[in-house]
Amino acid sequence: MENIKVGVVGYGTIGKRVADAVSLQKDMELVGVTGHSYNYKIEIAKKKGIKIFAMDGIEDFAKNGIKVGGDVNKLLEQVDVVVDCTPKKIGRENKEKYYLPQKIKAIFQGGEKPDVGDASFVAQCNYDQALNKDYIRVVSCNTTGLCRTLYPINKKFGIESVHATMVRRAADPWDIYHGPINAVVPVLELPSHHGPDVQTVLPDVDIFTTAMSVPTTLMHMHSLIVDMKKEASTEEILDLFKKTTRIRVVRNAEHIRSTAEVMEFANDLGRSRGDMFEICVWEEGIGVEGKKLFYLQAIHQESDVILENIDAIRAAMGFKDGKKSIEMTNKSLGVNSF
Repeated sequence: MENIKVGVVGYGTIGKRVADAVSLQKDMELVGVTGHSYNYKIEIAKKKGIKIFAMDGIEDFAKNGIKVGGDVNKLLEQVDVVVDCTPKKIGRENKEKYYLPQKIKAIFQGGEKPDVGDASFVAQCNYDQALNKDYIRVVSCNTTGLCRTLYPINKKFGIESVHATMVRRAADPWDIYHGPINAVVPVLELPSHHGPDVQTVLPDVDIFTTAMSVPTTLMHMHSLIVDMKKEASTEEILDLFKKTTRIRVVRNAEHIRSTAEVMEFANDLGRSRGDMFEICVWEEGIGVEGKKLFYLQAIHQESDVILENIDAIRAAMGFKDGKKSIEMTNKSLGVNSF
């Protein structure tokens, strides 16, 4: 079977990571990426030997020494599937303008509304539902984190209801345009959009979420209260998390007490860009009273969904073994390897 030919539309925080991850897959070929204008990210893509295609003309690229392979249509002529990593709402516009007319399969990000795709996707939860779909939406970083930990709990112990609070980072580390920088900003929408989004993947989970933004750039934090259908011990929950792929149990005993130390840990693991693909659950933050479970988890907003994008490519192209896809993706990126 020939390698899957992949194009990445949008080369920002997610797009550059998806492109690198595609390049590591033995069954995929990165055809190229798109850019709107010249910047340092495009310069690095050039140095990596990645073909660059223009979304809005070639003049800005040419005057900075970037030879483009053509416009976005030229990229689409050469691919089996596109991963659209553009900002929210742009993905839907691209679908209508490019992907539908040219009958190109596409993976979208969680900033788009669920109906942009034929399925919302978290690989270990609903891989089979996305098989051979033309359009798949990888849910947001927060929704991915919630689904990864709630799915095994629901499968083993059952879930009556979930109440979760999202403590969201203000902006990504590179972002000089957003905040807050000296405030805690509550999301005055109840429930926050995260709960309904979880239900696009886990429709039988009754979940209510609230959220706030805080002045940090490193990670999101979640505080969850889960009412289970069956009683469980703290040890049983801890064992479940340890055995579940793409979850990493971290410990205060290791002096990992904060999101800052989680990110430093990722750097020390030698991860590209210091990425933490796994959802980090604190061992000492897990507590159980009867059927009520409490736990804390941290989500690296720049990288957790990269794994899902790779698996979504395989699902869209008809690779039937979801477990095998997860194993292949994990191995290529060193997930749960330490």
